[in-house]
Amino acid sequence: MKFLDQAKVFIRSGDGGAGAVSFRREKYIEFGGPDGGDGGRGGDVWAECVDGLNTLIDYRYAQHFKAPTGVHGMGRNMTGKKSEDKILQVPVGTQIFEDDNETLICDLTEVGQRFLLARGGNGGFGNAHFKSSTNQAPRRANPGQEGVEKWIWLRLKLIADAGLVGLPNAGKSTFLASVTAAKPKIADYPFTTLHPNLGVVRIDQKEFVLADIPGLIEGAHEGVGIGDRFLGHVERTRVLLHLVSAQEEDVAQAYKIVRRELDAYGNGLELDQKAEVIALSQTDTLPDDELAEKAKDLEEASGQKPIMLSSATRSGVDDVLRALMRHIQAQRKEEDGPEDPTRWEV
Repeated sequence: MKFLDQAKVFIRSGDGGAGAVSFRREKYIEFGGPDGGDGGRGGDVWAECVDGLNTLIDYRYAQHFKAPTGVHGMGRNMTGKKSEDKILQVPVGTQIFEDDNETLICDLTEVGQRFLLARGGNGGFGNAHFKSSTNQAPRRANPGQEGVEKWIWLRLKLIADAGLVGLPNAGKSTFLASVTAAKPKIADYPFTTLHPNLGVVRIDQKEFVLADIPGLIEGAHEGVGIGDRFLGHVERTRVLLHLVSAQEEDVAQAYKIVRRELDAYGNGLELDQKAEVIALSQTDTLPDDELAEKAKDLEEASGQKPIMLSSATRSGVDDVLRALMRHIQAQRKEEDGPEDPTRWEV
């Protein structure tokens, strides 16, 4: 399935049904009278967060969503039926914006959440509604109220506990493939990963969701390379795993490039302030003396001792996962209070 994290769609709620003009004409009833029923209300347009989706690809091919018009009123005081609602099913983590792509309408972060995007028009009154002591036979009825129409933006921000960041070819996809059941594309050229990938990590009978974000390069916040478009997917993460390849000639500079891009991303979210675990990856490709020197340089640049990691040999993999799990558990306790000891059992 292709990945799509942004889509623009047109929505329109249903018009209300028209009221009816009708009169009773029955044998043996001396005085008839108006009996036109009211029209039914038009359908609403809702957004609903559902399980099992992780992309907005459905909205690439279908971009117009209109709720039906309410049923018109009928004689014998029969009110028209309200029409069915139109429901836009979206993945967990979807944000919905107005046409300007800046004004936030809603943020759907839990399965089952619903939000009313456009209310259907009210049905019109039938002529029975206008009967009075001075107007015994009204011959007027109201048309239904028009529905609401507008363009909206759907923007998906994946919900993951930890996010992988680093320069292209830092070993992010290889790491994700080695610790989860995800199968990202892996190759020996830059920008192999063109869209985020998710995987579930299990360590010490606990689990968390890990997101692999396409590689950043210098100037990504200005649109260089893939740009920083996918950084939105790490906004919701609790901790970042920053991988720096041991094959980089200057590991300190490689680290600083990504940190500058995180800082420049902005968006009021301060990604550079997130908890961070640093790992020197692809350590199986260099001798020990070179690794020690590069680890020292990286520690001086980052202010913390990097974990030596090789996804190919699984050296240091468990150490990295446990370090991520410690940060995640600490933040879960802050958000949810004391943790239920059975909550994360597999």
